[in-house]
Amino acid sequence: MHRPVYFDNAATTYPKPQSVRNALMQAVQVSGGNPGRGGHPLAQRAGSTVFHARETAAALFGTVPEHVIFTQNCTHALNLAIHGALRRGDHVIMSSLEHNSAARPVAALTAAGMISHSIAPVSADDAETVAAFRSLIRPQTRAVICTLVSNVTGQILPYREIAALCRQHGLIFIADGAQGCGILPVTLQDGIQLLCTAGHKGLYGVMGTGMLLTDGTVPLKPLMQGGTGSVSASLSMPDFLPDALEAGTVNVPGIAALDAGMQWVVQQGAGRMLAHETQLCRQLIAGLKQISGAKIYRSAGAKYAPVVSFSLPDEQPDETAARLAAAGFCLRAGLQCAPLAHETLGTAHGTVRFSPSAMNTAQEVRALLYHLRRTHA
Repeated sequence: MHRPVYFDNAATTYPKPQSVRNALMQAVQVSGGNPGRGGHPLAQRAGSTVFHARETAAALFGTVPEHVIFTQNCTHALNLAIHGALRRGDHVIMSSLEHNSAARPVAALTAAGMISHSIAPVSADDAETVAAFRSLIRPQTRAVICTLVSNVTGQILPYREIAALCRQHGLIFIADGAQGCGILPVTLQDGIQLLCTAGHKGLYGVMGTGMLLTDGTVPLKPLMQGGTGSVSASLSMPDFLPDALEAGTVNVPGIAALDAGMQWVVQQGAGRMLAHETQLCRQLIAGLKQISGAKIYRSAGAKYAPVVSFSLPDEQPDETAARLAAAGFCLRAGLQCAPLAHETLGTAHGTVRFSPSAMNTAQEVRALLYHLRRTHA
């Protein structure tokens, strides 16, 4: 093949829209100052660039610009939320499909004796999943941490019902939107109090960007302290958002690119893109079913975003991905940084993950299936 065919968009989307690339370069060339660090034109221009992105994100996710905190990635956002919201003695519940970006901070706080946690098993039946969360609530329970979409299988969790459960019991709902934002019509109006997401996946920004979006009801302790360009005479961090959680210079070029990515998603229509990517997944699944012994990790009755995990007979997932890479196809194999999910699935060696984007085509999926069938006739 003349160029690699990229099906690893759950890790990061590629290629990026031209508008995103243009915004990145424009920010470097024109918005070269440090936002909030001076009254000169370049600093002001950079500040305007950042604030416009806050406005775009606030409109997309149902909050106010001041409650949009820019981060390095979704992991950074989740750490801000988890370390910021929890207190000694708290109990938290997380799902059995969590990515390490949520599971590791919780495990670290548990190992340090700060908190305790329980894991709610996720099933194909939404009512059973919600009941599992409900059964684990204790008097000390403070928060529920839950991914919107499994990064391994693409299963969509019943996050609106989980949000309602949290409201009923006065719990904080911390949501990992890395695989859902830009794909599903998720907003804070769904009952999420702290929504964490990546900028470089379904929002089509560049790597090194993420966001923590809050409804403003949960006080958060800063994870870091440092310069903010505001209240500079005080040695304490500001007590207002977003400054309280944005220590140090923010990634202005990355934020400009993320702004362009969010606008591109709105212009293209998230629903239309979801339908396109879902059709590509159906095409792959139909082809995999023609390969004897191929296993597709989906359950009847569950809802799925456009991600498909599979394995082939007589071949480890890493071997499959390596062979596909040699043929020019980019798919991710292994545990996908989500050992809890693979423990739930019973896939000790992981899976091969197919995750298309709006840029992929049916012809590319046909080419992938042709190669898979040729090697597993």
